[in-house]
Amino acid sequence: MEIEYADLSVVGHREENQDRVAVAAGDHAALLIAVDGMGGHSGGAAAAEAARESLLASFWQQSHPLLDPLGFLHLAIGRAHDEVVALGVDIAPEARPRATCAICLVQGSAAYWAHVGDSRVYLIRNGETKKRTRDHSHVEQLLRDGAISEAEVHGHPMRNYVECCLGGDPILPEMTVASRLPLRGGDLLMVCTDGLWANLSDVEMGIAWRGTPRLRDTVQELCKVAVVRAAPHSDNTSVAALRFVR
Repeated sequence: MEIEYADLSVVGHREENQDRVAVAAGDHAALLIAVDGMGGHSGGAAAAEAARESLLASFWQQSHPLLDPLGFLHLAIGRAHDEVVALGVDIAPEARPRATCAICLVQGSAAYWAHVGDSRVYLIRNGETKKRTRDHSHVEQLLRDGAISEAEVHGHPMRNYVECCLGGDPILPEMTVASRLPLRGGDLLMVCTDGLWANLSDVEMGIAWRGTPRLRDTVQELCKVAVVRAAPHSDNTSVAALRFVR
């Protein structure tokens, strides 16, 4: 498997970076991770760190390629949820650490992804966003119900209200696990937090990857644009990207 990858997390105009991203790449599989510690709860950074480390451990403890990719995603997120729950076991429910997450596994010539909350996964092909995850959020439900349009999502006052997350309640949260997605040479996979996608449309996400730009340069430019557009109140902004070569 031949791939290229890069990741970046910037603090924006916040006092603390509560995002965490990572790329774990082996000879036969790679995992992209984006975790967003929920700023409205104490310990957001600790929640994001615990979730990232748990997801990385789950990946490296397996032999590659994974025999059951979808089962791995489900179990890895469940394990990360348990780790975040453990941080808040002695804390009042409303103050327990929480986080959203998005992960994408690439092996062979396919991608498998899963997410909880409003961190996203994108598949970009030939400079167009071909697929992306749908948020577990109040605004996403309004969109599905036809109560608002796609153009109204970014500026909606309830955009940050997520329906589920890692941590808090011990019960396993709702998660979406996508089925196998065949890849073509040149396909770009990206996981990111809402600090990025809230300030860039799906069209812009695709256009940024037209041609064969250097991953590091494009990741930096995407984060820069997102922070500038949201100034002076930009959120933590994080992305991990992988180009599938073959």
